[in-house]
Amino acid sequence: MSTQTATDTTPSPVAPAARRSKITPQRERELFDAVLDLLRERGYDAVTMEGVAARTKCGKATLYRQWKTKSQLVTAALDTNRCPLFTGVDTGSLAGDLRAAARAASDGRGRDTALMEAVGHAYLHHPDLRQALRETVINPEVAALDAMLGRGVERGEIAAGNPAAAFVAPAFLGVLRVERLFEDRFADRDALPAFVEAVLLPALGLGGA
Repeated sequence: MSTQTATDTTPSPVAPAARRSKITPQRERELFDAVLDLLRERGYDAVTMEGVAARTKCGKATLYRQWKTKSQLVTAALDTNRCPLFTGVDTGSLAGDLRAAARAASDGRGRDTALMEAVGHAYLHHPDLRQALRETVINPEVAALDAMLGRGVERGEIAAGNPAAAFVAPAFLGVLRVERLFEDRFADRDALPAFVEAVLLPALGLGGA
Protein backbone atom coordinates (compact mmCIF):
# COMPACT_ATOMS: atom_id res chain seq x y z
CA MET A 1 0.00 0.00 0.00
CA SER A 2 1.40 3.35 -1.01
CA THR A 3 1.85 6.03 1.61
CA GLN A 4 1.42 9.75 1.03
CA THR A 5 4.51 11.82 1.64
CA ALA A 6 3.99 14.28 4.47
CA THR A 7 4.10 17.91 3.50
CA ASP A 8 7.04 19.76 4.97
CA THR A 9 5.60 22.81 6.67
CA THR A 10 8.98 24.21 7.70
CA PRO A 11 9.28 27.66 6.13
CA SER A 12 11.99 27.91 3.52
CA PRO A 13 14.71 30.44 4.08
CA VAL A 14 13.87 33.73 2.42
CA ALA A 15 16.43 34.80 -0.14
CA PRO A 16 17.92 38.18 0.75
CA ALA A 17 16.50 41.05 -1.26
CA ALA A 18 18.70 42.37 -3.99
CA ARG A 19 20.60 45.31 -2.61
CA ARG A 20 20.94 48.60 -4.38
CA SER A 21 24.58 49.11 -5.15
CA LYS A 22 26.28 51.59 -2.88
CA ILE A 23 28.05 54.54 -4.46
CA THR A 24 30.53 56.28 -2.21
CA PRO A 25 30.20 60.06 -1.72
CA GLN A 26 33.45 60.55 -3.61
CA ARG A 27 32.24 58.48 -6.55
CA GLU A 28 28.89 60.28 -6.50
CA ARG A 29 30.72 63.61 -6.64
CA GLU A 30 32.68 62.40 -9.67
CA LEU A 31 29.45 61.43 -11.42
CA PHE A 32 27.78 64.73 -10.62
CA ASP A 33 30.82 66.68 -11.80
CA ALA A 34 30.70 64.80 -15.09
CA VAL A 35 27.01 65.60 -15.51
CA LEU A 36 27.57 69.29 -14.83
CA ASP A 37 30.56 69.46 -17.17
CA LEU A 38 28.54 67.83 -19.95
CA LEU A 39 25.73 70.30 -19.36
CA ARG A 40 28.11 73.22 -19.70
CA GLU A 41 29.86 71.78 -22.72
CA ARG A 42 26.93 70.45 -24.75
CA GLY A 43 23.63 71.37 -23.15
CA TYR A 44 20.89 69.28 -21.60
CA ASP A 45 19.69 67.53 -24.76
CA ALA A 46 23.16 66.13 -25.44
CA VAL A 47 23.58 64.69 -21.93
CA THR A 48 22.88 60.97 -21.85
CA MET A 49 23.27 58.22 -19.30
CA GLU A 50 25.60 56.53 -21.77
CA GLY A 51 27.74 59.64 -22.06
CA VAL A 52 28.03 60.03 -18.31
CA ALA A 53 28.90 56.35 -17.95
CA ALA A 54 31.60 56.59 -20.60
CA ARG A 55 33.14 59.73 -19.15
CA THR A 56 33.28 58.33 -15.62
CA LYS A 57 33.97 54.68 -16.52
CA CYS A 58 30.84 53.76 -14.62
CA GLY A 59 28.44 51.01 -15.61
CA LYS A 60 25.30 52.37 -17.23
CA ALA A 61 23.25 49.91 -15.20
CA THR A 62 24.62 51.48 -12.03
CA LEU A 63 23.41 54.90 -13.11
CA TYR A 64 19.95 53.61 -13.92
CA ARG A 65 19.82 51.75 -10.62
CA GLN A 66 20.60 54.89 -8.63
CA TRP A 67 18.75 57.42 -10.79
CA LYS A 68 15.94 56.04 -12.93
CA THR A 69 16.05 58.76 -15.58
CA LYS A 70 18.38 61.38 -16.98
CA SER A 71 16.29 64.15 -15.47
CA GLN A 72 16.62 62.60 -12.01
CA LEU A 73 20.40 62.37 -12.39
CA VAL A 74 20.66 65.95 -13.64
CA THR A 75 18.38 67.14 -10.85
CA ALA A 76 20.54 65.46 -8.23
CA ALA A 77 23.69 66.96 -9.72
CA LEU A 78 22.17 70.45 -9.78
CA ASP A 79 20.92 70.11 -6.23
CA THR A 80 24.27 69.12 -4.77
CA ASN A 81 26.08 71.74 -6.86
CA ARG A 82 23.93 74.64 -5.71
CA CYS A 83 25.90 77.17 -3.72
CA PRO A 84 23.45 79.74 -2.35
CA LEU A 85 24.36 83.25 -3.44
CA PHE A 86 22.02 85.31 -1.30
CA THR A 87 20.99 83.13 1.62
CA GLY A 88 22.33 84.59 4.84
CA VAL A 89 22.92 88.08 3.45
CA ASP A 90 21.72 90.49 6.14
CA THR A 91 23.65 93.74 6.53
CA GLY A 92 20.99 95.57 8.50
CA SER A 93 19.70 97.68 5.61
CA LEU A 94 18.00 96.91 2.31
CA ALA A 95 20.47 98.94 0.28
CA GLY A 96 23.33 97.15 2.01
CA ASP A 97 21.72 93.76 1.37
CA LEU A 98 21.26 94.42 -2.34
CA ARG A 99 24.82 95.67 -2.66
CA ALA A 100 26.10 92.59 -0.84
CA ALA A 101 23.94 90.37 -3.08
CA ALA A 102 25.45 92.01 -6.14
CA ARG A 103 28.96 91.39 -4.86
CA ALA A 104 28.10 87.76 -4.06
CA ALA A 105 26.65 87.24 -7.53
CA SER A 106 29.72 88.84 -9.11
CA ASP A 107 32.02 86.58 -7.11
CA GLY A 108 29.94 83.58 -8.25
CA ARG A 109 30.26 84.35 -11.94
CA GLY A 110 31.89 81.79 -14.22
CA ARG A 111 31.07 78.11 -14.10
CA ASP A 112 27.72 78.51 -12.36
CA THR A 113 26.62 81.21 -14.79
CA ALA A 114 27.62 78.95 -17.67
CA LEU A 115 25.62 76.14 -16.11
CA MET A 116 22.49 78.25 -15.84
CA GLU A 117 22.95 79.31 -19.44
CA ALA A 118 23.32 75.69 -20.51
CA VAL A 119 20.05 74.60 -18.94
CA GLY A 120 18.19 77.77 -19.87
CA HIS A 121 16.97 76.39 -23.19
CA ALA A 122 16.05 73.05 -21.65
CA TYR A 123 14.11 74.91 -18.96
CA LEU A 124 11.59 75.96 -21.59
CA HIS A 125 11.21 72.58 -23.26
CA HIS A 126 11.50 69.99 -20.47
CA PRO A 127 8.86 70.35 -17.73
CA ASP A 128 10.56 67.83 -15.44
CA LEU A 129 13.83 69.74 -15.55
CA ARG A 130 11.99 73.05 -15.24
CA GLN A 131 10.46 71.97 -11.96
CA ALA A 132 13.80 70.69 -10.67
CA LEU A 133 15.60 73.87 -11.66
CA ARG A 134 12.99 76.00 -9.94
CA GLU A 135 13.26 73.97 -6.76
CA THR A 136 17.04 73.62 -6.65
CA VAL A 137 18.34 76.89 -8.11
CA ILE A 138 15.80 79.62 -8.75
CA ASN A 139 13.27 79.51 -5.91
CA PRO A 140 15.83 79.60 -3.06
CA GLU A 141 17.54 82.66 -4.57
CA VAL A 142 14.22 84.42 -5.22
CA ALA A 143 13.15 83.67 -1.65
CA ALA A 144 16.38 85.16 -0.30
CA LEU A 145 15.94 88.35 -2.34
CA ASP A 146 12.28 88.59 -1.31
CA ALA A 147 13.33 88.19 2.33
CA MET A 148 15.66 91.18 1.96
CA LEU A 149 12.73 93.24 0.68
CA GLY A 150 10.51 91.98 3.50
CA ARG A 151 13.06 93.09 6.09
CA GLY A 152 13.24 96.45 4.34
CA VAL A 153 9.47 96.82 4.71
CA GLU A 154 9.65 95.87 8.40
CA ARG A 155 12.34 98.49 9.00
CA GLY A 156 10.30 101.13 7.20
CA GLU A 157 12.87 101.59 4.42
CA ILE A 158 10.29 100.95 1.69
CA ALA A 159 6.51 100.84 1.69
CA ALA A 160 4.80 97.46 1.65
CA GLY A 161 3.15 98.36 -1.64
CA ASN A 162 6.28 99.65 -3.37
CA PRO A 163 5.58 98.78 -7.03
CA ALA A 164 9.24 98.14 -7.81
CA ALA A 165 9.65 95.46 -5.14
CA ALA A 166 8.01 92.71 -7.18
CA PHE A 167 10.49 93.29 -9.99
CA VAL A 168 13.68 93.15 -7.94
CA ALA A 169 14.24 89.37 -8.01
CA PRO A 170 13.29 88.93 -11.70
CA ALA A 171 15.45 91.89 -12.70
CA PHE A 172 18.39 90.77 -10.57
CA LEU A 173 18.33 87.18 -11.83
CA GLY A 174 17.53 88.38 -15.33
CA VAL A 175 20.79 90.30 -15.50
CA LEU A 176 22.62 87.19 -14.32
CA ARG A 177 20.88 85.21 -17.04
CA VAL A 178 21.70 87.50 -19.96
CA GLU A 179 25.04 88.99 -18.98
CA ARG A 180 26.92 86.59 -21.25
CA LEU A 181 24.88 87.91 -24.19
CA PHE A 182 26.14 91.41 -23.41
CA GLU A 183 29.77 90.80 -22.60
CA ASP A 184 30.64 94.24 -23.92
CA ARG A 185 28.46 95.73 -21.17
CA PHE A 186 28.91 93.13 -18.44
CA ALA A 187 32.56 92.33 -18.90
CA ASP A 188 33.78 92.82 -15.34
CA ARG A 189 32.77 92.19 -11.77
CA ASP A 190 31.53 95.76 -11.33
CA ALA A 191 28.54 95.33 -13.65
CA LEU A 192 26.07 93.91 -11.12
CA PRO A 193 26.96 96.38 -8.36
CA ALA A 194 26.57 99.16 -10.93
CA PHE A 195 23.16 97.75 -11.90
CA VAL A 196 22.05 97.85 -8.27
CA GLU A 197 23.20 101.45 -7.86
CA ALA A 198 21.84 102.74 -11.17
CA VAL A 199 18.58 100.79 -11.42
CA LEU A 200 17.37 98.86 -8.38
CA LEU A 201 18.04 101.35 -5.60
CA PRO A 202 16.54 104.34 -7.43
CA ALA A 203 13.52 102.25 -8.43
CA LEU A 204 12.93 101.37 -4.79
CA GLY A 205 13.35 105.00 -3.74
CA LEU A 206 16.59 104.33 -1.92
CA GLY A 207 18.85 106.44 -4.11
CA GLY A 208 22.25 105.38 -5.40
CA ALA A 209 25.77 105.38 -4.09
